[in-house]
Amino acid sequence: MQETLRITEVFYSLQGETRTIGLPTVFVRLTGCPLRCQYCDTTYAFGGGQVRSIDNILTCVAGYRPRYVCVTGGEPLAQPNCLPLLTRLCDAGYEVSLETSGALDISRVDSRVSRVVDLKTPGSAEASRNRYENLDHLTDNDQVKFVICSREDYDWAVLKMSEFHLSDRVGEILFSPSHGQVDSRQLADWIVADNLPVRFQLQLHKLLWRDEPGR
Repeated sequence: MQETLRITEVFYSLQGETRTIGLPTVFVRLTGCPLRCQYCDTTYAFGGGQVRSIDNILTCVAGYRPRYVCVTGGEPLAQPNCLPLLTRLCDAGYEVSLETSGALDISRVDSRVSRVVDLKTPGSAEASRNRYENLDHLTDNDQVKFVICSREDYDWAVLKMSEFHLSDRVGEILFSPSHGQVDSRQLADWIVADNLPVRFQLQLHKLLWRDEPGR
């Protein structure tokens, strides 16, 4: 029997975040998420979708002739067959990233994948779901992301960076302002004032295409 996944969409666009920001990337968006972050911008991926085989997904991805592939959601790891999909994408020669909430076990993800783990701040309303054991599995190939909703979130994120020695564990630490909650320039000023070893990022896709699905 073929391995299948429930997929919301597969599309080709520019990566809007992370260390490959601005690079043409194929996005494979899996359906479903056990979290309900208050700032979520992909609620349309909570349900519905289409069941597709991994072979079908790979054929679709190959049609774009990409170098980079991002598996996202929803929460991709909520579907067990996300793991073989990631391995198959790596085997096909793509540079693969996984965007995950960090609430589920990342230890079995193929080591070739760059895991972008979102540590949920208190302002997300889902900080209790953080699986801190995941941090023990991070490597220089991985990235940790904080979505900052307030000064309190910023201070919390700085504390977690120190507590878990994130600068020594991962290749990138990403700070993003939550849209409409923290002024982008204010967050940038905080980072500069504290000389933090983090990458400030805005969501490029929102600047270019607003919130259009599939872009």
